[in-house]
Amino acid sequence: MRLDRMLANMGYGTRSEVKKLLKSGEVTVNGEVVKSPVSIDENNDQVMVYGEPVVYEKYVYFMLHKPQGVISATRGNEPTVLDLLDEPFADLYPVGRLDKDTTGLLLITNDGPLGHALLSPKRHVEKEYVVTLRDEADLSYVSRLGEGIMIDGGEVCQPAEFAITEDPHVCHIILREGRYHEIKRMMEALGNEVTALKRIRMKNLILDEMLLEGEYRPLTEEEVDDLRTALN
Repeated sequence: MRLDRMLANMGYGTRSEVKKLLKSGEVTVNGEVVKSPVSIDENNDQVMVYGEPVVYEKYVYFMLHKPQGVISATRGNEPTVLDLLDEPFADLYPVGRLDKDTTGLLLITNDGPLGHALLSPKRHVEKEYVVTLRDEADLSYVSRLGEGIMIDGGEVCQPAEFAITEDPHVCHIILREGRYHEIKRMMEALGNEVTALKRIRMKNLILDEMLLEGEYRPLTEEEVDDLRTALN
């Protein structure tokens, strides 16, 4: 890998900014000052910037507890989920979208292949939500959603699993597709209304209960391995 690409990927700036960094003489490879974008072995060569070692990570993974009021995008005119992360890594993006007013689990990564697999319609990846409703849920919701309900526009949703908690206003729903505002439109088709929506699971990745809204943490190696294994 070229040295400038490695440093850019690790958050040391754009390619042009990294080239200026190299010219400053503050980058060493295996103890030698390097001022040009030479090819290196990113896994074995020792790279240091300002005397601090640079440990190369090809892919990184973060679990974010998304709060309300931010959009699931990499950039925009409104605050984005990436604004909540204080990380140097380049090319981070949210895997999938949560509406601006929806909270809960969001995976942030730079692993394009894994993100693509999680979002592929052919894989029917499960996503579980806690839904708070205006009116009490009816037991008929279980069968109607389980059969695949027709929503506005004549679209028929794939069968979804629905369960009512001890509080009939609070329910769990498991989807295997990702239509626009799907849960809200499902509830409207049932004559009800969603007042709060929170995603708590994606495939076998479960929202960490210790994370407050707006907080995030790296995924553990076990969580990453479980995601990859579940998608094979």
